[in-house]
Amino acid sequence: MTPLRQKMTDAMLVRGFSERTQQSYLDSVNQLAKYYHRSPEVLETQQIQEYFLYLVKERHLSPASCRLYLNGIRFLYLQVLGWSAFDIVIHTPKRAQRIPELLSREEVAHILLACSNFKHRVMLTTCYACGLRVSELVALQVKHIDSARHVIRIEQAKGAKDRQVILSDPLLMLLRQHWHHYHPVQWLFYGSDPHRALCITTAQKVFKRAKQGADIHKVGGIHSLRHAYATHQLEAGMPIHQLQQLLGHNNLQSTMHYLHWVPTHQQGVGVDLLAHLEVRHD
Repeated sequence: MTPLRQKMTDAMLVRGFSERTQQSYLDSVNQLAKYYHRSPEVLETQQIQEYFLYLVKERHLSPASCRLYLNGIRFLYLQVLGWSAFDIVIHTPKRAQRIPELLSREEVAHILLACSNFKHRVMLTTCYACGLRVSELVALQVKHIDSARHVIRIEQAKGAKDRQVILSDPLLMLLRQHWHHYHPVQWLFYGSDPHRALCITTAQKVFKRAKQGADIHKVGGIHSLRHAYATHQLEAGMPIHQLQQLLGHNNLQSTMHYLHWVPTHQQGVGVDLLAHLEVRHD
């Protein structure tokens, strides 16, 4: 490991960045160094600007991908190399404002029913019923299930925050069945090795197969279940601030996006999404 890479890694560690963020930032800087075959320490402002032009014109990267590169490179120059300012004007394509192809409750039910593997069905049901990110889903441990208080503890999620989500009676019963079937000791949804958590890629593949099995062709991966949770709760009247807390959003604006997707929202209390979902768990 080069001294610069080590210095950048240390800077991210003391700030509590997640492993995925650390790897993303390091990859963006590594790609910049590879492009010029030189250390980023000796590059000039104009070269960095030209690099982003290359990402857009030659590699045809999406606006989101360009911003990921920009975040990592900006962190290097501001926080690691000590630039007083990162005043480089980076022209990236404007982000397209699109509403995703949202899943209806009926479609969610069909996806869950399409899981022939009971463990996979419970996993996807948990993802939907709690509105979890896939990284949070695979990180769930048995000790995080608080059946007495009817909550699930989400530890060190995005932004290095803990939070609690509601554990409904139907989901609690389902998780108890899961425990009797598989007897998880540490990780709630383990893979081939009971001592290791299921990897994110595997969870994504499980959802993709289930969606195909349900003959649903809407665009979107496992994160569609989190979107479905949010929109279905808003449709049931959940207050936006409560939804923000349950989703673990730092910024209310992130949660407000869902209001644009649910124009008929009228404030109420929200619902247990599994209570009226016709899914057999036998």
